[in-house]
Amino acid sequence: MRVAEERKPLRVALLGCGNVGSQVFRLLTEQSADLKARAGAPLEIAGVAVRDPGRPRDVPIRADLLTTDGLALVTRPDVDIVIELIGGMEPARTLILAALNAGKSVVTANKALVAVDRAMLHKTASLGGADLYYEAAVAGAIPLLRPLRESLAGDAVKRVLGIVNGTTNFILDRMDTSGEDFSAALAEAQALGYAEADPTADVAGFDAAAKAAILASIAFHTEVTADDVYREGILSVTSADIASARSLGCVVKLLAICERANGGISARVHPAMIPRTHPLAAVREAYNAVFVEAESAGRLMFYGAGAGGQPTASAVLGDTVAIARNLLAGLRGPDSSSYAQLPLIPIGEARTSYYVQLDVLDRPGVLAPVADAFAQQGVSIKAVRQEGRGEDANLIIMTHAAREAALAKTVAALGAMEAVRNVDSVMRVEGLEGE
Repeated sequence: MRVAEERKPLRVALLGCGNVGSQVFRLLTEQSADLKARAGAPLEIAGVAVRDPGRPRDVPIRADLLTTDGLALVTRPDVDIVIELIGGMEPARTLILAALNAGKSVVTANKALVAVDRAMLHKTASLGGADLYYEAAVAGAIPLLRPLRESLAGDAVKRVLGIVNGTTNFILDRMDTSGEDFSAALAEAQALGYAEADPTADVAGFDAAAKAAILASIAFHTEVTADDVYREGILSVTSADIASARSLGCVVKLLAICERANGGISARVHPAMIPRTHPLAAVREAYNAVFVEAESAGRLMFYGAGAGGQPTASAVLGDTVAIARNLLAGLRGPDSSSYAQLPLIPIGEARTSYYVQLDVLDRPGVLAPVADAFAQQGVSIKAVRQEGRGEDANLIIMTHAAREAALAKTVAALGAMEAVRNVDSVMRVEGLEGE
């Protein structure tokens, strides 16, 4: 009987040992036997680069594994795989490039860096003969990038739509279900660890825009950066907007939408109303969910924990095992595919339906000029209703799908009308049947 040859360990350098890094270290240690069986060889920790070696940590790490010299660690001859979990642009970019140039394969969860420098990082990996994987950069534990890149490689993706930021989903969910205002919901998210002390990246939409750029790049084989993504956060969403959505049978979500249109592609992140019958409406608290619509496969939905130490660590280790298998087989994973280079469609050409709330004078003849303002820009009205009377009179207007630029011109015309005291709210509406 032939005994299988024992493979020599693959050595892993870990950059960062915070919330995610500590979970990666724990799993590499506690599940070493299972990971060895799955990867085909032992995965051995070569070192852990941290800013402060003396800081208390959630996991016990031998002192001889800790270092403050990340550059020396990633370029060591005995290191095979580098896992970058520092976050931010620097020193993460410098360390990843040094590792790739030295022929070390890299796993990263750094969506901000990948969204800006994806093409350059892939080129460096290719020249260095190394792999670059970043499944954990989008939607935490949810397997999403690999299905887009590999499982749907024989199909044409038409649209990617989803909730990719758990912090904003938690806040909007609390505003909807508990009646909290934005500030109270944000404070609760921070208390539970769903939001940072400075929540700007989440609530202003930067985090979701970075993820949308990565999704669009992979789905449409076109380099898209975070700067190419139209971005609105949830800072302007009010309790009144949430209540209006509820009265219309809708819920407000921060959506990332990447789609083919007019021979090009568009990528945008913004709050939108969606019907409560839509599957995304049922995505509660800090969970993520993404719809992928492909020509042949139809509609696919990916759902799960989009953030957190353990879920993100799961995705990181999945990439690590994939790289280990490639190394043992003498192969490389897929490079960046950007052959299509489709043009980017500006937000003004995007089409969706709209909800418009107007504070109007309660007198005869107001509706006619309002309706004419929509007609002048080719925006078709789907439904109109009035709420309140006298000083509290409001017109609620729902439109059919229209161009963003046309709606913007309509809103400007409405704001200039003597009969319109104020345009109280304008919100996009997604997920309507037939739109």
